[in-house]
Amino acid sequence: MSKPSRRSFLQGAAAVVGGAGVASALPSVPSVHVGGTDELKVGLIGCGGRGSGAANQALSTKGPVRLVAVGDMFQERLNNCVESLGENPDFKGKVDVPADKRFVGFDAVQGVLASECDVVLLATPPHFRPMHFEAAVNAGKHVFFEKPVAVDAPGVRRVLAANEIARQKNLAVVCGLQRHHQNSYVSAMRLVHDGAIGKVLFARCSWNQGGLWVVDRKPEWSDMEWQLRNWLYFTWLSGDHIVEQHVHNIDVANWGLQGHPVKARGMGGRQVRTDAKYGHIFDHHAVQFQYAGGAFCFSECRQIDGCANDVSEHFYGTDGECHLDGGGGAQITGKNPWKWTGPNNDP
Repeated sequence: MSKPSRRSFLQGAAAVVGGAGVASALPSVPSVHVGGTDELKVGLIGCGGRGSGAANQALSTKGPVRLVAVGDMFQERLNNCVESLGENPDFKGKVDVPADKRFVGFDAVQGVLASECDVVLLATPPHFRPMHFEAAVNAGKHVFFEKPVAVDAPGVRRVLAANEIARQKNLAVVCGLQRHHQNSYVSAMRLVHDGAIGKVLFARCSWNQGGLWVVDRKPEWSDMEWQLRNWLYFTWLSGDHIVEQHVHNIDVANWGLQGHPVKARGMGGRQVRTDAKYGHIFDHHAVQFQYAGGAFCFSECRQIDGCANDVSEHFYGTDGECHLDGGGGAQITGKNPWKWTGPNNDP
């Protein structure tokens, strides 16, 4: 097999994504340039912090790439994103988004998908992700979409159905569950699955941190605009932070335990973020997940200032333990001690 070009890699890749807990995997394919060029044209839908970051990372890849269309609900956020990317000297010639390729409003996604982009980055609030993924697949676009892929069961089923169409169309799909692309995690998980800590009995995971941003409401904003600008505080938009943020840790637990929970028992509430400006999500959750083989995962997430913080995952087996953290730390203790000492990468 010759080394594939990026375009032919996408052209021949099978889409592999299965809801909120499955990483993507793409096969190697022969090198066949499509359309006579290896340049990838990118469309961005959702120009907030994560969307701008995803576009930055896409434009930082080694091969030829160009941002050709963007869409967002709000004009000023779109303009700030494009201007910031265009001012980066490393992206000279890579940001090519004329006025007629800048789309604003609820239907902005339609304009981006109608443009001549090869790949779309989906980074709007999670509520919109299933319908945007479905539309992107129907338009024949390769997709990177942020986690979580949906905020409720109907949304997940919509993603799964659209993914089957993506498979049939041979489209590449990647979800932003980043630990599957982090060197330390990949190496540690390989050892765990090979039996380095024996049979895994239980796991625990947490994303405990301080509070996040909030945008104060302006008198001229409708309820819809206020909620969209503060999307993480409304469950219909974010799924609450157990879905929007803690999904990273739960995904790692599923990865290590090689399955998905079959039962769950949990609690949570609003202890500190009780003001109306914080919408109606909780500020803490604690859930026990039970897996088919009898193993448990003890899960915590919290967004309250002034408390002990911890973002990590841990597995406990008959022959040892595995400890992971998002900063790149990974080690195994017990019968087969090991510690990650390799280079850290941007997952």
